Amino acid sequence: MIPTLLLASLLAADFKEHVIATDLKGGYQVVAADLNHDGKPDLIAVATGMTDLVWFENPTWERHVIASGLTGMINLAIADDQIVLAYGFANSYAPSKGIVAVLKPNGDPRQPWTLTEIDRLPTSHRIRVANFDGSKVFLNAPLLGANAVAPDYRDHVPLVFYRPGEWKRTLIKTENEGVQHGITVVDWDGHGRDSILTASFSGIDLYHYTGNSALGSGLQKQRWTRTEISKGNPDPWPKSGSSDLAVGHNGKQRFLAAIEPWHGNKVVVYTEHRGQWQREEIDDTLLDGHTILTADLNGDGHDQIVAGMRGKPYQVLIYSNNKGHWTRKVLDTGTIAAAACTAVDLNADHRIDLACIGGATTNLKWYENVK
Repeated sequence: MIPTLLLASLLAADFKEHVIATDLKGGYQVVAADLNHDGKPDLIAVATGMTDLVWFENPTWERHVIASGLTGMINLAIADDQIVLAYGFANSYAPSKGIVAVLKPNGDPRQPWTLTEIDRLPTSHRIRVANFDGSKVFLNAPLLGANAVAPDYRDHVPLVFYRPGEWKRTLIKTENEGVQHGITVVDWDGHGRDSILTASFSGIDLYHYTGNSALGSGLQKQRWTRTEISKGNPDPWPKSGSSDLAVGHNGKQRFLAAIEPWHGNKVVVYTEHRGQWQREEIDDTLLDGHTILTADLNGDGHDQIVAGMRGKPYQVLIYSNNKGHWTRKVLDTGTIAAAACTAVDLNADHRIDLACIGGATTNLKWYENVK
């Protein structure tokens, strides 16, 4: 355990727990989106062990089915009433169908949506929305390359996107190696255009779009730069690199929060000093760490870090920075194997709440911020 880390109880004082569902087999991702356009964010639940893709309507949390007959659902993103879903997932290349599909509502979002397959890219794993050139696209970050084999997973892994309407796979880069597990979209330069942060066995890397170049006959080639932020965990491959990451701010200072190594035990914070990113391990007690995010939970202008672990005793943890020292508080212990969490104001009280989905515990909860 990191010796400067303090432990305290948080739930009773600052958050009120609400259970939304208890039967989401293989719960893997929760996404907040206002599906019925009533001004309240609803919650979409992705569960690998289910064949229904479902959403829960805020504030009653009534369940609705978006689509049925799907297996191996792993990740989705939504923009402009279009969901891009990756399913048919397996964590090795050969058996993974890697189906990517677009779902659109038929008027009433409470009724089944229309599904259209657009691609098959084995181990399609992380789907995100980005705007790097003035229009929205859907990113797809597969877990593995075609020649990756456990336990080393030695191969390059692609990063691609799809432009709505065209739905054609476009390659960004294939420079990351090993397991590519985490992806975060961020306006890195503050210019209103997104860049991409990835977490893989290679470490943490920044992908920045720099425009198009002419290929002749009216064809264009996209130009991307890849900048290494950190090599991540210093242990030898395959315990190298990073697993999941988020961007936060302590006042005006930006920091990165990461779980390391892959499905790892460490919460790590990166801060920039004179162009170099300094790595600080603030906790090393997680078991199967799988989700990390940042949010200003108390409205003081400083982001906290929220991390969840799928291994027993199953915990959701909140880390706060106090004059340069990180302290840890327990939001939930023993009841949710948090595969993913999201931070959003669910009850319009101008406080950021949390929602988490559990894998082994098959549940979905939201934690009302009452501070």
